[in-house]
Amino acid sequence: MLRFVADENFNNNIVRGVLRRQPRLDIVRIQDIGLSGADDPTVLEWAAKEGRVLLTHDVATITHYAYERVEAGLFMPGVFEVSFDIPIGRAIEDILLLAECSLGSEWEGQIHYLLLR
Repeated sequence: MLRFVADENFNNNIVRGVLRRQPRLDIVRIQDIGLSGADDPTVLEWAAKEGRVLLTHDVATITHYAYERVEAGLFMPGVFEVSFDIPIGRAIEDILLLAECSLGSEWEGQIHYLLLR
């Protein structure tokens, strides 16, 4: 099962909904691990060290830094950019589907935008 980290501005209603549906899912929030206010490269480095796929709404800057890591040959477990336009219930379903049906390294070096269906 995938392990996730939700960036600081990720919708907490989605995180809570995911955990309500699957309490054993391994998901942490940046603010819970002491990285509030950290820049994108620091967040991506922490995610890489911990082997966690990043959940974000940030399509403006995180993509650039994630691709930078990949181009530099650095480990990047994956990024899922979740649109603000996706309904919360749909985001929860998609994240649960990813968690339960993906292999741990399946998304390495990749950035995907959620609206899976």
